[in-house]
Amino acid sequence: MVLKSWLGIAAAILLAGGPAASEPLSRAGIDAPVLAQLGPHGVGLRSIILTDREQPDLQTRGPATSGVAAPGRVLPVDIWYPATVRAGGKPVTYSDQLPSEPPRKPAAFTVRGLAVRGAPAVAGRHPLVIVSHGYSGTPAAMTWLTENLASKGYVVAAIHHRDPDISDAAKAGQPLLRRPLDISFVARALLAQAHAGTLPGVDPERVAVIGYSMGGYGSLTVAGAGLDPTGRAAFAGILLKPYLRGGAKATDLSIPGLKAVAVMAPAGGGTGFKAWGPQGLADLKTPLLVIAGDRDRTVGFADGVRTIYEQATHADRYLLVFQNGGHNLGMNAAPAQMRDQLWDLDWFEDPVWSKTRTAAIQQHFITAFLDYWVKGDQSRLPYLTTDTPFSNATRWPTKGPAGYGAISPGGPGATWNGFPRNHAIGLELHHAAAAP
Repeated sequence: MVLKSWLGIAAAILLAGGPAASEPLSRAGIDAPVLAQLGPHGVGLRSIILTDREQPDLQTRGPATSGVAAPGRVLPVDIWYPATVRAGGKPVTYSDQLPSEPPRKPAAFTVRGLAVRGAPAVAGRHPLVIVSHGYSGTPAAMTWLTENLASKGYVVAAIHHRDPDISDAAKAGQPLLRRPLDISFVARALLAQAHAGTLPGVDPERVAVIGYSMGGYGSLTVAGAGLDPTGRAAFAGILLKPYLRGGAKATDLSIPGLKAVAVMAPAGGGTGFKAWGPQGLADLKTPLLVIAGDRDRTVGFADGVRTIYEQATHADRYLLVFQNGGHNLGMNAAPAQMRDQLWDLDWFEDPVWSKTRTAAIQQHFITAFLDYWVKGDQSRLPYLTTDTPFSNATRWPTKGPAGYGAISPGGPGATWNGFPRNHAIGLELHHAAAAP
C-alpha cells in the first residue's frame, strides 16, 4: 500500500512536468543570481487589440472568391504592469497552442502565472518594454520574463504576431515582413495612448524592446539596424521594400524614446539569412544586450549571433553566452502537455541547460541592463562589469562573504557580482564600448 502511494505521487509529479513545473518560472529559485528575484510589486495583466490600418492582413482574407487580403493588421497585445494584488486575487493560467510536427494538429498547452488580470495599477509612470516572440510563437511562452519585469516597475507589452505555421515554407517570408512593422506600430500606438492619457502609468520617454529569435530580428531592425537592400529581407515582399536601407520609409520604423534593445538568439545574422550586413549593423546605436547559446543550430552562433555583436560597432553592447546552449532561451519550461512528443518538448527545453537556470540568469542580466540603460540606475553597472569574461575562470573572492548561500560582490578575477558560490558556471560575458 505504501509503495502504491509513492508510485501515485511520483506519477503526479511526472505528469506535472516535475516539481518546479507547479511554480511560475517568473519567480526565481534560491540558486538564482540576485537580480533575478521578483521586484517589489505585484503583477497585473490586461489584453487589448490594436489594428494597423496601413498593413493588409495576409492571413485573414475576405470572401473566398475575392482572394483579396482583408484590410488592416489585427494584433492582440498582452500588457503586464506593476500592480497592487489584493488578498484572494486569482493568478492567471495562460493557454495557447504551438505548431506540432506535421501532420499532427497544433499542440495546446497551459502555463501557470502569478499575474492577476485587472489588478489595480500602482501609482507612477514606468518604462515601457515591447516584447516580440519567435516564429510561430506566443507571449504565453515568455511569461518567465514578462511577469518578472513587471514586478520590477516596467509596463511590458507582448505582441501576438499570429505567424503562419513554421512548417509552411511557402509562407516563411511573412515574418520577415511583419516583425519590424508590427513592433514599430505597437510601440508607437501605445506611446500615443500614453501621451493622450489613455494608457496611464507609462513614461513615453523611457522605452525598451526585447525580442527572441524572429522577434530579435524585428527588434534589432526597429532599434536602428538598417535592412540590406540586397539581403534576404529584400525578398520578404513589396510592402517591406520602402523600409530597406536607403528606402523612402527606412526611418519610419524607429521608436521614439527607445533607450535599449535586448535580443535572445536573434535571427538575421547568419545561416543564410543575413538581414542587415556589416553596414546595416553599424547603423545601430541603441545600447544592446545579445544573449545566445554557442551551439545554436537554428540561427547560428559564430556566423550568426556573434556576428551581430561584433558588427554593431556603434552601439555600447554586451554578449552573454551559455556555453553548449542551444536556441530555445526565450521560452518557458515545457508545460505538461508539451512533454509527450520530442518536437513539442523542443519548442521549450534545451538539451544541456535546465530552464530554471537559463531563465534566472537571463532575468538577472536583463534586469541589470534595463535598469542601467532605461532607468539610469548606476548601481546596476557592477553587475554588467567583469574583468574575467569566462565565468569558469573566476574564483570566489579571498575576502568574500562567508556562508554556503553567500553572494559574490565581484571584483578583479572574482566570481561575477550577484552570483552564489559555484553557480556562475558555463557562461561568458563580453562587453564592447561604442565606437566614435
